[in-house]
Amino acid sequence: MTKKKRKPRAGLLGVGLDNEDGHKRITTGEKFLLVGGSEETHTRMTETVVKTFEELKRRDKQLESVEPKELAEIMHKSTPR
Repeated sequence: MTKKKRKPRAGLLGVGLDNEDGHKRITTGEKFLLVGGSEETHTRMTETVVKTFEELKRRDKQLESVEPKELAEIMHKSTPR
């Protein structure tokens, strides 16, 4: 019996911990889930993830195959200041 080789899977999870207004914020995408945070924090997380996936697309790379160091660099550059 041969084992089936699974395709690598990857996703991003963002958790905002500064929610004091009682709102439950959840944003999902094909390869990401963002939960919590204040309105400002959740918006920043969303913008970062969207820009990160745009940059991966420009580089013709998939989340499953990008090296962690390169992903960290892309996310750092994609974070709004």
